[in-house]
Amino acid sequence: MRIDVKTLPVNEIIQDIAENLNAPIHDGSGELSIKIPEEIGEGYVRASGFDSGIGIISYNCKFYKDVEIHFSLDTVHPLKFIFCSEGSVAHSFQQSEDLHTIETYQNIIVSSSGYNGHVLYFKANVRTHVSSLEIIRSTFSHRSNYDFKDLDPTLKELFKDAVSKQQFFYQGNYSIKAADLMDEMDTKDFTGFLRSLYLEGKSFQMLVIQIDQYQDDESEDKLPKILRKSDIQKVDYVTKRIIGDMGSNLTVERLAKEAGTNVNKLQEGFKYVYDLTVNKYIQHVKLEAAKDMMMNTEKNISEIVVAIGLNNRSYFSKIFKEKYGVNPKYFLKTRKNDI
Repeated sequence: MRIDVKTLPVNEIIQDIAENLNAPIHDGSGELSIKIPEEIGEGYVRASGFDSGIGIISYNCKFYKDVEIHFSLDTVHPLKFIFCSEGSVAHSFQQSEDLHTIETYQNIIVSSSGYNGHVLYFKANVRTHVSSLEIIRSTFSHRSNYDFKDLDPTLKELFKDAVSKQQFFYQGNYSIKAADLMDEMDTKDFTGFLRSLYLEGKSFQMLVIQIDQYQDDESEDKLPKILRKSDIQKVDYVTKRIIGDMGSNLTVERLAKEAGTNVNKLQEGFKYVYDLTVNKYIQHVKLEAAKDMMMNTEKNISEIVVAIGLNNRSYFSKIFKEKYGVNPKYFLKTRKNDI
């Protein structure tokens, strides 16, 4: 199945996709979304564009047949930062047969030359979650970008290339930070105006993560801090294991063994992904869960301590105060007074 997109910016791109799929568009205060028709697949496509010249399109879907989305228009195409957090997707420049597969936790940065377009390829029956940051450089350059100070020289020229003189392609290593951010963007904590502000902020955060990763990959004065895909997958497994078994006292040794790695490699992964040791991450998750229970349940402090797998109330009070600045008893009392 072929979908042709011949418009810009992202708010119009999604209209073209909707017409090709014969699907209605839902407008959530600037966040446009399409539900994939049942006969074609499942999931959705969402898009949000902002006055700064940046927009984001998120494809969270599974098609029942191979799908190609052809971006072809007689003007300069956006600079694209494409990240995949689930499944895989392939990219090619419109006048090229070279395919580049973007795997889970991987990204590409692409700029076509002149009016040459792009093609995205979605495999049939593969659940895929892909985000594409689309930067219209002629508009983005009007921001106060401070001449892109301290930016990698190659990226600096790329951002300044408003007429797309040169083709550019970069394929990055694996990152879970951007995947976590995509999950955050999928939440529905805000609506309307606040949702728009939230998405714009997260779009810029995603841009920072991908630029930082590129600069880390290209750094000449140090080895890249990026881990292999298998290492990232093990960190992801352990993260889910910790969150899913809050009441247990899981040791680093046990978690490493379950994940099929060693303690040092697991610690290295957590340090890279979360800038925390495994134990500090466990403590962070438990305290966040405790705070949530205080705010949203009727549990008392002793019940909460048991629920998060601690057996020492004094220790819990100590680490809670270190993190949040108040002891649990005061936090709980304040919360009840606010109700």
